[in-house]
This record gives sequence, structure tokens and C-alpha cells, in this order.
Amino acid sequence: MLKLFALALTLVAGAAQADATLHTDLPLSYLEQTQGDARNQPLVIFLHGFGSNEEDLFGIKDALPSTWTYLSARAPMPVDPHGFRWFTKTPGEGDYDGVTEDLQSSARLIKDFVGKATAKYHTQPDRVFLVGFSQGAIMSYEVALRDPELVRGIAALSGSVLPVLKAELKPDPRLEPLAIFIGHGTLDQALPYASATRANEVLEKIGLKPEFHTYPGMNHTVSAAEIQDLKAWLEKSLK
Repeated sequence: MLKLFALALTLVAGAAQADATLHTDLPLSYLEQTQGDARNQPLVIFLHGFGSNEEDLFGIKDALPSTWTYLSARAPMPVDPHGFRWFTKTPGEGDYDGVTEDLQSSARLIKDFVGKATAKYHTQPDRVFLVGFSQGAIMSYEVALRDPELVRGIAALSGSVLPVLKAELKPDPRLEPLAIFIGHGTLDQALPYASATRANEVLEKIGLKPEFHTYPGMNHTVSAAEIQDLKAWLEKSLK
């Protein structure tokens, strides 16, 4: 599990209070921080990694603009004792991959969640971002590269593009506006650094221009430096 509370984050002065309630009115359970009846504010949706939960990435919001809306979704499949997952990893020693039925089911839930959250928080798809870690990053690719109209961009933190999606990708004018942030540590043992470089190559081959960030010495986690890079990318992508 990603231990964001151990990171030395720069907190934003006057940040809105996050609601500790687990909300269940959308297709996925989630945590929320919003400024009341905010309209047309950027909406950032966090997707956690394997064995974690909705609390794990939510701390990133404290280093981001306090007026934006932040949701952190819980994956639908339980993992003992208190974690969740987006999909089951396929067995074997080859490239990291997932069970197709799980990937499709979770992708449908995320797409439905994004669409309904965009409406609930009175914003527009070109102001919505998915920020995923590990399995959450994989699901961000799965959703946005198949349905790019749902979001302005995705941030894939320590993730990968899975083989089936990679095989299906091709140049598509619908993908051109999609902003992509890739961040990965060079010492990641769960999803090797090569997962990120391969994803970057695949996306460049179909005409996309990911913003690629390497973090020397970082393992399967998120660093304070990466969060600052993420903040700059989010703000730039809205201009």
C-alpha cells in the first residue's frame, strides 16, 4: 500500500476540508473534497493500486489547488484484509497482465463513475483528470485510451499499458487532445521502469505526446517531487 502520509508534502494554505464520509451515490464508493456548490472547477479522480483503498492517494490533494474538486474511488473487488483491487493479475512470468473480464467490468464502472461525477459536480469533461497509481494507472489507460472524450487527461503513476490494449491502439483523432503524465521510479520492483518506457513508446507511435518523468532511486511509490511535477502538469493542461 502506498503510504502517502509518510511523504513530506507541501500543504496548501486554506485548503478545503475533506469529507471523511465514504459516499455511495455514484457507481463506485468514494471520498470527496469539494467547495460546496462549485461549478466548472477542475475535477481530479484518484484510482488506487492493488490491495489499497480510497484513502491511499487522497492525501495528494493537499499539495494541489484547494478550490478544485477531488474524489478518490474504491476499487470494486475486495482483497483481504482491508484492501481492494481493480482486476485479478493473470498468472505466469510474462508481462504484467490482467483478467479480461475484470478489466472490462472495472472499466465500465469507472466510465460510469466519471460521467456521473462530471454531472454531479457541474463541470465539463475537458476539466476532468484521472490520477492512478499501479493498477489505478493501468485502469486510467484502459478507460481514457478507449474513451478519450470522458477526460482532459490522465496521470499514470507507476503503471503500464497492458498487452491487449497495446495491441488495439492505433492513431485516432479523438486521442489528440488527451494529456498524459507518466511518472515512474527506476527501482520499481512491482512494475519495472521498463513498463513506463514501453508505455511512452506505444503512445508516441500513435501520435500522442506524454509528459514523461523519471525518478531515480524511487521504488513502487509516489514521491514529493513527483507530486509537484503532477501539480505543474495539471495546471498546464488546463490552460
